[in-house]
Amino acid sequence: MLDIKNFNAALDQLASEKGISKEKILETIDMALAAAYKRDYGKKTQLIRAKFDIATGKAEFWQVKLVVDESMIKSEEEIAVELAESQGIQASPPQSAGLGGETEKWTVKEAAREALGGESEIGEAGEIRKVRFNSDRHIMLADAKKTKKDAKVGDELTFPLESKEDYGRIAAQTAKQVILQRVREAERDSVFDEFKEKEGEVISGIVQRVEGRLVFLDLGRTIGVLPPDEQVRGERYRIGERIKVLLLKAEKMPRGPGVYLSRSHPQLVSKLFEIEVPEIASGAVEIKNVAREAGSRTKIAVSSKEENIDPVGSCVGQKGVRVTTVIAELGGEKIDIIPWSEDKERFISSAISPAKALEVEIDEDIKHAKVTVAEDQLSLAIGKGGQNVRLAAKLTGYKIDIRSRTGETVAEATSEGEVSGEGIAGE
Repeated sequence: MLDIKNFNAALDQLASEKGISKEKILETIDMALAAAYKRDYGKKTQLIRAKFDIATGKAEFWQVKLVVDESMIKSEEEIAVELAESQGIQASPPQSAGLGGETEKWTVKEAAREALGGESEIGEAGEIRKVRFNSDRHIMLADAKKTKKDAKVGDELTFPLESKEDYGRIAAQTAKQVILQRVREAERDSVFDEFKEKEGEVISGIVQRVEGRLVFLDLGRTIGVLPPDEQVRGERYRIGERIKVLLLKAEKMPRGPGVYLSRSHPQLVSKLFEIEVPEIASGAVEIKNVAREAGSRTKIAVSSKEENIDPVGSCVGQKGVRVTTVIAELGGEKIDIIPWSEDKERFISSAISPAKALEVEIDEDIKHAKVTVAEDQLSLAIGKGGQNVRLAAKLTGYKIDIRSRTGETVAEATSEGEVSGEGIAGE
């Protein structure tokens, strides 16, 4: 005898622990009961459904048939032609038909497709297609009207089946295995949905293991992968260390969701500032663009939607506490916060900071800027290995030439990050 109280408590616990709805579990039980009944008492060609009553602990069973008429029935000649075309190979029902797979909860269309070896009785637009009549799955319209006066072609009719109190050891084991399988599938779907919603967000994880150049993080309900090309050069990941990462992508995989992470993506910087700066989270301050060379330096352009809010000051925070927190999370990566401006000359001038520009000439048609700086500012404007001007070009979207007062071009950087010139070795 089923203990309803304990059964309900077990369902609630399972739903809570696995993050699966109680309705989903009950749906799985219905499928498993139908599979067990079909295995022991039904036929392979029957479509059987079950409904478990959680209040009484009893189950009801029905056989489902599709209403058809003469115009839907294939002639012997049509069947012969089909067999000839398929070289005498007839498709058999799926092996899972009696084992509690998805076949136990077919729609009319899916049931028809199996009966016809893959061809649906009802087309996508709702038109009725011809079928090979099977008394276990079909019922003629005239006979259907004896059961249901207003029956029409395409309807489903259900016929109650004798309830069985005990399915035997094998049937019970089958039901148990199906329930476990479906719960695992539902759990995987639940985990996938959870992380799919978090794509593009920052999450934290604990370094679980390192295999070659792959780093695996424990994210709670699943394990995430930090690939080599999404890691920061020179960064070391210690087992047990908690780090913040950007959730790049979640994919459905056979053994559970595949979750791919990044520490080098520019959006990680944006999201970290969003966490630390309330003005960004509220929308009062907007991050316009980010140019990043992970592990070394980042330039971030910000603007304010409210006149009384200083976007740069908001990101820096009192005594630099906000930007310092982000820098610490990025392992000491330098961050330049640039005020964004509609005035391109002013924006480009700010973008080459910490150097100070004397003059900025812009050719808007080809997005080319010539920036003149004093001789003692050349190395600052260019940066080590051309990094400063390279990031400034990426941030603004302009090709930038750094020139001395004499008009000589010392370095050139494109918005794609290519740098050339004699001065790119400057400190």
